Amino acid sequence: MTKGAISYQIKTLESNLGLRLFERSARGVTLTTEGQTLWMSCRPQYQAIESRLLALKAPPAPSLTVGMSSYFASRWLSPRLMTFMQEYPDIQLRIQPMTQLFDLERQGVDIAIRWGNGQWDDVEVTPLMPMPAWPVGNPAAAEKVRRVGLARALSEFTLLRDHDESNAWSDWLDAAGLPAQDRKDTLIIPDPNVRVQAVIDGQGIALNDALVSREMSENQLVRISDVELANYGYFLVIPHNSNRPDTVAAFANWLQHL
Repeated sequence: MTKGAISYQIKTLESNLGLRLFERSARGVTLTTEGQTLWMSCRPQYQAIESRLLALKAPPAPSLTVGMSSYFASRWLSPRLMTFMQEYPDIQLRIQPMTQLFDLERQGVDIAIRWGNGQWDDVEVTPLMPMPAWPVGNPAAAEKVRRVGLARALSEFTLLRDHDESNAWSDWLDAAGLPAQDRKDTLIIPDPNVRVQAVIDGQGIALNDALVSREMSENQLVRISDVELANYGYFLVIPHNSNRPDTVAAFANWLQHL
């Protein structure tokens, strides 16, 4: 706009408002007190409009929601996450702690890390980290196993599981050559961290893996058998109808090359 056009707009605005907004002098134009007040009131609104326009113009950042147990997130993934953020700064990553890693699409999860033997047909499965599982108890439970033997102790311990349909204990009993347990006092604790604490507190025994090494080094947990589930570990699982193949592939590739 020309200077004349700007001057005309200012005069029209002042006329409409009934206020003098600018002081005119030979040195230029400055805001009056009323003009300064109006400017301070309007400026945040103009800035908000400008920010919103820029956001609307910019392409949305690719996002990725990763589901996993808080146990795996805190004990293994969390210290390594910064390298993903540095390698893929444009991906907005969301870590979603979960106790039931099923029906991922309904929960809005793009990719998950699931513990078990990988025999699931509701998702695409890729091995991530072999990590055999074995039974642990607190020192009192370990002493009982030494005193009365594993078979008898197992018949008296409460077996802690992660969910109703879990086959982990059945798989382990088969591997150990022990009879199946038809127990009514099996305790289901979906959260693995809570399950670890329950074992420490003497509520029963559970199947765990090398991620409890700290508790074992501190003698809070003790391995009570050499028999292990060698085919158990952590697997990448992806819903069959994933709609973010690029970001999923980026995260999976990063994990597999750690």
